Amino acid sequence: MARVPKSTFRAHIVEALREAILSGDIAPGAQIVETGLAEQFGVSRGPLREAIRQLIEEGLLVTVPYTGTHLIDLSIEDVREIYSMRVALETFAFEQVWERRDAAFHAEMARRHEALSRSIDAGDDRRSILAELDFHGFVYEATGHRILLHNWTGLRGRLQLYWAAHHRAHGIRGPRRDGHDSYVAAATGSNLDAMRAEIRDHMRRGASQTEAFISQRNRSG
Repeated sequence: MARVPKSTFRAHIVEALREAILSGDIAPGAQIVETGLAEQFGVSRGPLREAIRQLIEEGLLVTVPYTGTHLIDLSIEDVREIYSMRVALETFAFEQVWERRDAAFHAEMARRHEALSRSIDAGDDRRSILAELDFHGFVYEATGHRILLHNWTGLRGRLQLYWAAHHRAHGIRGPRRDGHDSYVAAATGSNLDAMRAEIRDHMRRGASQTEAFISQRNRSG
């Protein structure tokens, strides 16, 4: 039998861990114990540590001195900071690319929007969350700004976790079908101020929904 490349092996572990996180099998704030996971997945601790390192970079896990590695858990204050940062970063990203948008930019924006719509129509909650993150991530990628993209990657993991938890709690099967229509119209339009306003409104709606979920979770917990 051909040997499985180490990078592929790590990718399988990352995918399994991400699935356990997004399905709720690993609770927010839970400690990640390498020995237990290595036994559960039947792997050595080397590739497991590499997988954990990748999820730390993605923002799903965090290492706290003297206490180990944990799945992130966010407060309402954390969410407000994340969404205010998203407004600043996404506005900056569009300002960077605005004069460089071309037919390829418009086509890729449309392609990612269509991929998001297909996942929503299919009722695939996990895929719709990833598709929504890929959709918003496009403008960061288009800037070619490495520090900006690094900051987006850190926020992406946190958004991924809480959208998944929010959807599970309320039986939601993805974002609204028309939830990004006005965003796409502004992103492919000619008015940068309209794009800035759309980002603020879009993020405010997302922040309000996430805050409401956390408040409800805290009351029931």
